Amino acid sequence: MRLSRFYVDIPLSLGQQTLPEAQAHYMGRVLRLAPGTAVQLFDGSGHEYKGVLTDIGKRSVLVDIQERISGLAESSLRIHLGQGLSRGERMDWAIQKATELGATEITPIMTERCEVRLKDERADKRLLHWKQVAISACEQCGRSTLPVIHAPVTLTEWIERAEADLKLVLHPVAESMTTHTPPSSLAFLIGPEGGLTDNEVNEAKRAGFVSARLGPRVLRTETAPVVALAVAQQLWGDF
Repeated sequence: MRLSRFYVDIPLSLGQQTLPEAQAHYMGRVLRLAPGTAVQLFDGSGHEYKGVLTDIGKRSVLVDIQERISGLAESSLRIHLGQGLSRGERMDWAIQKATELGATEITPIMTERCEVRLKDERADKRLLHWKQVAISACEQCGRSTLPVIHAPVTLTEWIERAEADLKLVLHPVAESMTTHTPPSSLAFLIGPEGGLTDNEVNEAKRAGFVSARLGPRVLRTETAPVVALAVAQQLWGDF
């Protein structure tokens, strides 16, 4: 039987260990786990830890960590997804699925057609929310290493900083992804609702991006990263 997996935001080691208050609340008050429950924990280091809960209080949980094992190997293809900011659940969906599909880094991007504008405190809250979406996705899919979720930046900032063997901007009129030499690292630029403007696509191309298409149909902003990453993992990664 598969053990319940939990991410813990502290370095883990063998022996008795007190888990942070957030995990204590979730395990004890939300899931109502009892002492003696076997769990599997990970701290983002790439290792997994098997243990047994020995004491559950309102603000603390004590776990006896009995075994350290190697976590799920990461894909040899490093993928940095630049995802145009979209509304609510669409952005959550894109981050969740990109995490499940092995994205190494995810950066929300502000473009001309973005319907979302984030500033200061609101931006900080959304970033924390997106990081939790990625953590939950890792807990579910078995990844032992968390993707890096960056704060939102402008399109110009991202394309100037993005470094990869192959940099692709999705566009409905372009060559298929299968025409490229296999890279070890990949940067994907995907637009928001309404897509990227012609000026933005041209700006990306001037920065070394190559336009690529996924097929004959135009995909929604939350569908495009799922298909793009799945195709990339099939062509050059671990699918």
